[in-house]
Amino acid sequence: MNLFVKQSSRLIKGCKANDRSAQEGLYKQFYAEMLRICYRYLKTDDLASEALNTGFLKVFSHINEFDEVKGELGAWIRTIMIRTCIDLSRKELKFSSISNYTDDLESVFVEPTILSKLYAEDLLKSIRKLPEASKLVFNLSVLDGYSHREIAGQLNISESTSRWHLSEAKKLLRAMLTRSTNKMYPPTDNNKAT
Repeated sequence: MNLFVKQSSRLIKGCKANDRSAQEGLYKQFYAEMLRICYRYLKTDDLASEALNTGFLKVFSHINEFDEVKGELGAWIRTIMIRTCIDLSRKELKFSSISNYTDDLESVFVEPTILSKLYAEDLLKSIRKLPEASKLVFNLSVLDGYSHREIAGQLNISESTSRWHLSEAKKLLRAMLTRSTNKMYPPTDNNKAT
């Protein structure tokens, strides 16, 4: 058993015993990773902080339900954070029903040269600028690996609506990223005489 697993096991036992120092240790151990998740899903820093705190409150309230044999602590906490972000997002957004949507994935291709010029922080800022519904579907699908069926079930929308929001998010991101890289690296005119 490695050191991280031993430490996590000790923190879980302490949290189950309602030990404040164990709760603080668990919070510190997962704070940065969970805050990044909340930033991805929510538009404002205030909402992200609210989701983080609400999520950790749920973790501590339900820690007795966690079974180390069935799963990894970080994955369990991550699931709670994602669901908390979804709950907060639901309060603010309304999904419109889109029927008979067909994928148009070729039109949302982002050139690798664009991606190689971006930093993770720039990408996160662009994702946070997406409309709420599209951002939520994009995060669930692309970053967290949920299927359209799972997303539809969690958000009470149709699978075609989920696909539409994903496609829309990719189109908007492509436009934002292209503008961003063109500002940083203006196109050069190779035809000009030097």
